[in-house]
Amino acid sequence: MKQVDVIIIGGGPGGLAAAAGARQAGADSVLVLEREDKSGGILNQCIHDGFGLVRYKSMLTGPEYARKARQEALDAGAQILTRAMVTGLTRDRVVTAVTRQGLFRARAGAVVLATGCRERTRGAIAIPGSRPAGIYTAGTAQNLMNTKNLMVGKRVVILGTGDIGLIMARRLTLEGAQVLCAAEINPVPSGLERNVSQCLYDFGIPLYLRHTVTNIFGRKRLEGVELSQLDENGRPIPGSQKQIPCDTLLLSVGLIPENEVASQAGAALDPRTNGAVTDEYLQTSVPGIFSCGNSRRVLDLADFVTLQGLAAGGNAARFIRGAALEPMPPETSNAMAKGLPQPGAVTCILCPNGCRVTDKGDGTYEGNRCPKGEDYARQEAVAPKRVLTTTLKGRDGRLVPVKTAAGVPKEQLLSCMKTLRHLQVPEGTLAPGDVAAVNPFGLGVDLVVSGEVIKKAPRFALPFCGFLPQKPSHAVLDAPSVL
Repeated sequence: MKQVDVIIIGGGPGGLAAAAGARQAGADSVLVLEREDKSGGILNQCIHDGFGLVRYKSMLTGPEYARKARQEALDAGAQILTRAMVTGLTRDRVVTAVTRQGLFRARAGAVVLATGCRERTRGAIAIPGSRPAGIYTAGTAQNLMNTKNLMVGKRVVILGTGDIGLIMARRLTLEGAQVLCAAEINPVPSGLERNVSQCLYDFGIPLYLRHTVTNIFGRKRLEGVELSQLDENGRPIPGSQKQIPCDTLLLSVGLIPENEVASQAGAALDPRTNGAVTDEYLQTSVPGIFSCGNSRRVLDLADFVTLQGLAAGGNAARFIRGAALEPMPPETSNAMAKGLPQPGAVTCILCPNGCRVTDKGDGTYEGNRCPKGEDYARQEAVAPKRVLTTTLKGRDGRLVPVKTAAGVPKEQLLSCMKTLRHLQVPEGTLAPGDVAAVNPFGLGVDLVVSGEVIKKAPRFALPFCGFLPQKPSHAVLDAPSVL
């Protein structure tokens, strides 16, 4: 059996930060076990921007943030083993994983759980009706579109207003789908104001508050949903039902900490959230086993997951040395406002403060804590711009996340996407930061690579991302209802 100072289970932003933190705190051998082909976790499929404002003081896409976190772990001297599915963890910190090379077993001086979270599915919220294809969690749809080049549907209803669901409303619209509406059981959206504004309002997508899906229709493929208004007690109001013909339903109805491995070791879990219960040092009820990030409690930003990962990894290294553990950083939540955008106000997205800036009507603004807030609000009032993110595909099957090097006019987003449908990735090697297309829209804005190239798309992938014909005729993935 191998002996390792610190083993980290999960190679997302929390796990990668824990690896760097453990090495920096003196652990000689640090190993990250990641079940996917590449470390980075959910960030690899989040091609939109908005990450890194706290940690890196810049606006990054998910793949860009993951690349930085991965490099920090490697530079610190940690090892990362991908395609390693952890199947067992004991109280005395024996870790078992299945890898492409066979069964892996090691005893760790300390373990950090950075297993992240999973999405609630249809079964978790008990929507009645048949079980046709075309029902996905928002994250599953995001993965299919952004990493496998597969379109999930043409006429889409979104249930829930979590940030992933809102972002997918925009992504689907840009790729040619019709998002018919977003529905939310609460009186206000659960996602950020900026996402409600930029992902729904920008495209005229209806938002139904205090509504939910009460029935599903269709046999092989989803044919429609029934939407009902809810009373103050959360019950459907009789006579409020309306049927919406659609072929796809996305669920963005919450996240649950992933802790099957933690429960094997006997670590105490919060019965309400399923999160690992820890002390102020991020140590679970089992000595030497630590937890951080979304496996402990679902956090708003990847930046906050990183901060907890650094602390958990550092304490794991101190534990094996018998040194005093250090308290974790203060619990942090996103300062950006959530819910419905306020009339006459703009939520600044240029720094972590997320100031809600109000136009006083006399050419001046209030509510901003730095000059950036006023500049952003003024631009939003006069000529709003958006960074456009998508993927391009090459003749050899490569799939490349790209973004505009600067914002493009909001009203030209759809026409810019129409232009990108006729572009392909240039021949030759491309790396993050390289220019993929010079001034493709005639707006003086280049298109740059924002993530690592996926070498070859799956053989069954259908042309779609950035390559829909002018009259969309892309095929729709016919797959199990909820993956």
